[in-house]
Amino acid sequence: MQAIGFVSLWTLSWLLGGLVAHPGEHEDVVKHAIKLHRGRGAVATQRRQWVLESCRKLSGLLRQKNVVLNKLKNAIRAVEKDTGLSDEEKLFQVHTFEIFQKELNESENSVFQAIHGLQRALQGDYKDVVNMKESSRQRLEALREAAIKEEMEYVELLAAEKHQVEALKNMQHQNKSLSILDEILEDVRKAADRLEEEIEEHAFDDNKSVRGVNFEAVLRVEEDEANSKRNASKREVEDDLGLSMLIDSQNNQYILTKPRDSTIPRADHHFIKDIVTIGMLSLPCGWLCTTIGLPTMFGYIICGVLLGPSGLNSIKSIVQVETLGEFGVFFTLFLVGLEFSPERLRKVWKISLQGPCYMTVLMIAFGLLWGHLLQIRPTQSVFISTCLSLSSTPLVSRFLAGSVRGDKEGDIDYSSVLLGMLVMQDVQLGLFIAVMPTLIQAGASTYSSIVKEILRILLLIGQILFSLAAVFLICLVIKTYLIGPYYRKLHMESKGNKEILILGISAFIFLMLTITELLDVSMELGCFLAGALISSQGHMVTEEIMSCIEPIRDFLAIIFFASIGLHVFPTFVIYELTVLLFLTLSVVIMKFVLAVLVLSLILPKSSQYIKWIVSAGLAQVSEFSFVLGSRARRAGIISREVYLLILSVTTLSLLLAPALWRAAIMKCVPRPERRSST
Repeated sequence: MQAIGFVSLWTLSWLLGGLVAHPGEHEDVVKHAIKLHRGRGAVATQRRQWVLESCRKLSGLLRQKNVVLNKLKNAIRAVEKDTGLSDEEKLFQVHTFEIFQKELNESENSVFQAIHGLQRALQGDYKDVVNMKESSRQRLEALREAAIKEEMEYVELLAAEKHQVEALKNMQHQNKSLSILDEILEDVRKAADRLEEEIEEHAFDDNKSVRGVNFEAVLRVEEDEANSKRNASKREVEDDLGLSMLIDSQNNQYILTKPRDSTIPRADHHFIKDIVTIGMLSLPCGWLCTTIGLPTMFGYIICGVLLGPSGLNSIKSIVQVETLGEFGVFFTLFLVGLEFSPERLRKVWKISLQGPCYMTVLMIAFGLLWGHLLQIRPTQSVFISTCLSLSSTPLVSRFLAGSVRGDKEGDIDYSSVLLGMLVMQDVQLGLFIAVMPTLIQAGASTYSSIVKEILRILLLIGQILFSLAAVFLICLVIKTYLIGPYYRKLHMESKGNKEILILGISAFIFLMLTITELLDVSMELGCFLAGALISSQGHMVTEEIMSCIEPIRDFLAIIFFASIGLHVFPTFVIYELTVLLFLTLSVVIMKFVLAVLVLSLILPKSSQYIKWIVSAGLAQVSEFSFVLGSRARRAGIISREVYLLILSVTTLSLLLAPALWRAAIMKCVPRPERRSST
């Protein structure tokens, strides 16, 4: 009886197919189909005859399928007992029979899955969007699983074909004598086959059943060279090499990261073209900014705007460009550390530790106050306030690059205070990234669980403080016992060859970066400490290393600032210019006032005059707000509109930073030092 019901449902799908041909009769056809399924609207004898005929056809197909399966089993046993066949031939024939068995079973399962899906659809209300959405989701899951099974079957067919080719080759080798060269090539072929089997990672099969892995439909886009017939062969080669692009249903684009066959070298031509384009366009943009008196970094940002999604949209590998740009931040902070000796660090460490903490607490307090007045969730208020409290270390480092600052006796150098506070903010950034999962959970929790979340945050703060203590203990050991012999060895080996020196210094930077990353502290702090440790070896060492690393830093910094421009959207800024200018000026003035207030409390009286310069250097928003904002948007902490506001306010504050910095320099720095600082 269940089979009869399935057959009736199956035939109903043919009736519903008429909806496409006659859209004007949708309502009547649907009602008639549902009545027919429930046993009304048809003559009893016709309905009984129709059901019997359909059931007879379906049962006949199922019987035929069972007969074929039994024949396949007998054929497999016969092949296994046949002594006249070689092992390769037996493997190929058995593999072929098993694939055919699986095809028959999967076809039967597909029929009944379709019938079950139609039954679920008919039992629900066709006007209920939620029910239709759930049915669509279930069908999508079934199609994804079917696609995976079909892909596996295709791979098995390829393997069967390979076995067949192997069997034919063995038969040919048995029928003829091989030359010495043919025997060598045959041995090489077998060794190559073993190599491919050894290095091949079955990532697809190993990960398809892992928790958290989802099957999705993707589009595979080949190179846009259809208009050129002479590149047809090149497209075929690139298709074999796996150099095409994948696009999922959420419009995310993916490129190849690790090929199946690691013996063939590959290159991402999109990424190469992107870097070449950025390098060529950065020159006129930087030149133009230099001509009109702006820092060259804004020319690089303009370059990113012109090439990014809001401009020509010619950058394809955005994630890869941003990743390469991060190395610009690493080397920039390393050179900052070279100028920031441990002696200067000890001189201002209390101010560097207290200042950013006080500013962050005050920013969060003001954020919660405004959030309460504007009825914004506390989680969102805390995130926005913390995000806006951070300042741009690379930007200020460029302001201070190459300046010669002499301290008065007993005074504190403004650059030491400013860089120390910025480095501490980078530590806070690592802490905030670690706390973000707890912040997300706190946003979805009730008031009864807020105490637990606060305890978790305090525990994370304790872990970060422990990590900082461990980092500085490691730095003390390196400075005392390792850095001196290490540099002397590098200097000795690099005489006449700067390559060893550059590689040795880069390796040390990456070592410190890895240590701080493993201890859950920001990687930027590790780069800064690497420079500070090397600067302890003396001024001559610093000058030698700086002359080698600066060209690398400059090129990578261009990529970094261009990657910032990829996230600047001029059209949005123009549409909301009034609101954005008001918000940006409010944030800049608030950060400046809070910095002046905090520095007035913690600076000694003899150094109070530097609070204006330091406050001007802190009165902008860090470019890392792009990273924090994107994570918060994905996690649901902030909305799309708030995310765009954060991006725009950050960009405008960075554009205003040079003007505010120059004004502070003109007011507070003596004329001989002013020339070098600007």
